[in-house]
Amino acid sequence: MFAVRIQREPFDAVAESAALAAGRTDVGAIVTFTGLCRADAGPDGAGLAALTLEHYPGMAEEEIERHVEEARRRWPLTGAIVVHRHGRLEPGDPIVFVATASSHRAAAFAAAEFLMDWLKTSAPFWKKEEPAGAARSGGWVEAKASDDAAADRWRE
Repeated sequence: MFAVRIQREPFDAVAESAALAAGRTDVGAIVTFTGLCRADAGPDGAGLAALTLEHYPGMAEEEIERHVEEARRRWPLTGAIVVHRHGRLEPGDPIVFVATASSHRAAAFAAAEFLMDWLKTSAPFWKKEEPAGAARSGGWVEAKASDDAAADRWRE
């Protein structure tokens, strides 16, 4: 199973992961990552009331699917699922889910890390912070150099 979904509603990480192994005997490893909205986002560590994620429908799915295909080309995957949410998310809400399955753990780990690094740096999503309280105004989230450096290792 290979699937990419962008949705407003929450997802069930356990059910998504189980779907990768359902009826399969060739899966030796499933690696999952679930990203959550943090309350302490922001350069000054101030609290966050919410994070709003926007995307370009159609284009975002195509770009994520393209990178899932790239992961399939690089590693012997038996499945992969990427679920990314959009809309207003509050601290504790799940934002993103990535799961990769392979016969061997090394491929599953590498592919999951590759997909998350790409999602963090280049996926067509825009994030806007809504600060807790009225002490500061929110704004669009800038890319981080540390995320770009992590993604650079996958460049061919």
